[in-house]
Amino acid sequence: MSAEKKAKHAAEKIKGKAEETAGSATGNDAKRARGKAEQAKADAKLAGEHARNALRH
Repeated sequence: MSAEKKAKHAAEKIKGKAEETAGSATGNDAKRARGKAEQAKADAKLAGEHARNALRH
């Protein structure tokens, strides 16, 4: 996995966590859900990269 992709996925996860936290603080359930979804998307991409790397070795 390239460092660039790893950093991009980490940034997506941080962005999602920030959105989830903001949604929780303001009582906005939709924003909190979007944040959780962004985190899950970043985790899935990271898992896909790990799987691709495992198949290469």
